[in-house]
Amino acid sequence: MYLYLGENTVIRTRSVIGIFDIDNTTISRITRDYLASAQKNGRIIEVSAELPKSYVVCSNTSGEVFVYLSQISPATLLKRADQEGRSI
Repeated sequence: MYLYLGENTVIRTRSVIGIFDIDNTTISRITRDYLASAQKNGRIIEVSAELPKSYVVCSNTSGEVFVYLSQISPATLLKRADQEGRSI
């Protein structure tokens, strides 16, 4: 199944590693370092120009990890994923 992240961006639910609230998780230095490293390595995909509310960590078929920044709340993304029959 697929998960709509906003702004015409759709990903496969089976590629999702986790959905995170950007405000709550970026308090940690470890998370900030992870996101900075992903940005430096070109692994951040900004779904919208709006202020992001969540980020979704995904892996592709070759094992590369990408981070999608979405303006949609993590609670909404989780509901959408659950409606598709996938618990994340």
